[in-house]
Amino acid sequence: MKIMPVQKQTRAGQRTRFKVFVIVEDGNGHVGLGVKYSKEVATAIRGGIILAKLSVVPLRRGYWGNKIGKPHTVPCKVTGKCGSVTVRMVPAPRGAGIVAARVPKKATFDCLQKTYGFLTLEFWKETEIAIPRVHGSLGCQA
Repeated sequence: MKIMPVQKQTRAGQRTRFKVFVIVEDGNGHVGLGVKYSKEVATAIRGGIILAKLSVVPLRRGYWGNKIGKPHTVPCKVTGKCGSVTVRMVPAPRGAGIVAARVPKKATFDCLQKTYGFLTLEFWKETEIAIPRVHGSLGCQA
């Protein structure tokens, strides 16, 4: 999803490495996020893919309206907060797509998403941990 150079100041000068965010999904409700640093882009991408495959979590899906066909959206309204960023996902009808910026549109299920505040890349890792906890503790009826 994102490749960005990061630098660390050392005695000898600046050390540049590449930070890579990778998302993998199987089209069946399983998503994984991997974050990897490396001196070379190709090595960082390979490592990010491996870490993303190792951190796959299931996403619970639900219906909007009536229960015809396969589950296609989030089961209920979900709100998550990390720092100054609040993300709210609301169930949507089939075919609505993602109503969000370009990067969040790469999700695997249909939902409407509102983002309050400024979402930086450093918050993506915390979001990955919060999603399974929220889905498991809400007790939503799909």
